[in-house]
Amino acid sequence: MSAVNLILAALILPLLGALGIALAGRQPNLREGITLTTAVLLFACVALLAGPVMDGVRPEVVLLTPLPGLPVVFRIEPLGMLFALIASSLWIVNSVYSIGYMRGNNEKNQTRFYVCFALAIAAALAIAFAGNLLTLFLFYEVLTLVTYPLVTHAGTEKAKQGGRVYLGILMGTSVLFLLPAVIYTWHVAGTTEFRPGGILPDGMDKGAVAVLLALFMFGIGKAALMPFHRWLPAAMVAPTPVSALLHAVAVVKAGVFSVVKVVVYVFGLDILAGTTGWLIAISCFTIIAASLVALHADNLKRRLAYSTVSQLSYVVLAAAMIAPISIVGAALHIATHAFAKITLFFTAGAIYTAAHKTEVSQLDGIGRRMPWTMTAFAIGALSLIGIPPAAGFISKWFIISSAAEGGHLLVVGVLVLSTLLNAAYFLPIVHSAFFKPLSAEDAAHPHGEAPWPMVLALSTTAAGTIALFIFSAPLLRLVQQLVPNLS
Repeated sequence: MSAVNLILAALILPLLGALGIALAGRQPNLREGITLTTAVLLFACVALLAGPVMDGVRPEVVLLTPLPGLPVVFRIEPLGMLFALIASSLWIVNSVYSIGYMRGNNEKNQTRFYVCFALAIAAALAIAFAGNLLTLFLFYEVLTLVTYPLVTHAGTEKAKQGGRVYLGILMGTSVLFLLPAVIYTWHVAGTTEFRPGGILPDGMDKGAVAVLLALFMFGIGKAALMPFHRWLPAAMVAPTPVSALLHAVAVVKAGVFSVVKVVVYVFGLDILAGTTGWLIAISCFTIIAASLVALHADNLKRRLAYSTVSQLSYVVLAAAMIAPISIVGAALHIATHAFAKITLFFTAGAIYTAAHKTEVSQLDGIGRRMPWTMTAFAIGALSLIGIPPAAGFISKWFIISSAAEGGHLLVVGVLVLSTLLNAAYFLPIVHSAFFKPLSAEDAAHPHGEAPWPMVLALSTTAAGTIALFIFSAPLLRLVQQLVPNLS
């Protein structure tokens, strides 16, 4: 199959899967079989595209041209390839996990859940393959809309309130900031196409560059840069598989992917020189402030949510340092954070399903009852702290190295402090789970691991976190193509 046909297949398969899931809604086994089959076929299509992209091929498909010079076009480059591989591979694992979670908790509206999940993956792939700003903007908005029913899945007033915050912030930032940024870019550049080295004209006023950068950075609300971050903890009212989707597979990854893509392919590194100091400062503030909130959060999902807010700003910070090595670190952190954070959310859902616990203070001794789950949690935590042999060490190494080489000593200090805070809010959970005794109440109510599909999924992503560290060479080869001049 040609690269063009593979692109089309990757975009169409989740849509066909969503249709099949809807038609099979009254037959749960068939519905979930269609979900898994679609996920596997999608990953196969994406994986077949990886080889040509690694070899320098940039396949392209023009879908339509609604306005002269503004086509809806899909073109695969290294960063998009990385995002597509993450989204398509983790959809398989999340689907396995979702089967155990949705059945184990007797969730309602399961067919709608699987349909919207498939549509979200379709939108994420379209974002990954977007060949210009127009295409990126269109499917960025689609992703917000199709994930809204997932956020409000429970149907409670709390879920609806969380959904309103989710939709309000993401749509508001897009309309107020991102859309004007796209229009202004088209005005000054005459195109919205993504090109290596950027598309903005040489000699553009530095003040205008800084304003345009601000519009993009705050307009990409899915990157959760403060103060536009509240949608992310608000969305934690959703079922845990949705939280995993938001934090690891599609939504926040679409945000930080868009940040790096705009920096590399719209601005280019040269034109941004001298304009990113404010972005570095806000990123550093977000990293520390979110970590402090996470440190004091007793609810496990809230702690993980604010951890995500902090970790996303690692990517924004790395992009803001506009050095080849920092861009590589930003791209790597998209991948390493995805595997670590989905593992942590999987474990949170497993704990809720098996033990009906949601608070950190309730987890004393739970590692004896759920050793697979809490071992996976420990691996995910080590990755986000940045301790080898977990993959997060690699991306943090690149980011800190870039800060040190660029003379950003304050940034180095922030990253070291953040690492200590990560350890402070993750390691006590691991210690309590394995080394503290069960309370008398817990000892009187024995339980084991969550349903096996959930344990299989979280074990797979934990193993993937280690594998990304051990077998990092292909990943490095791919992301280094973003900055060919990296020595």
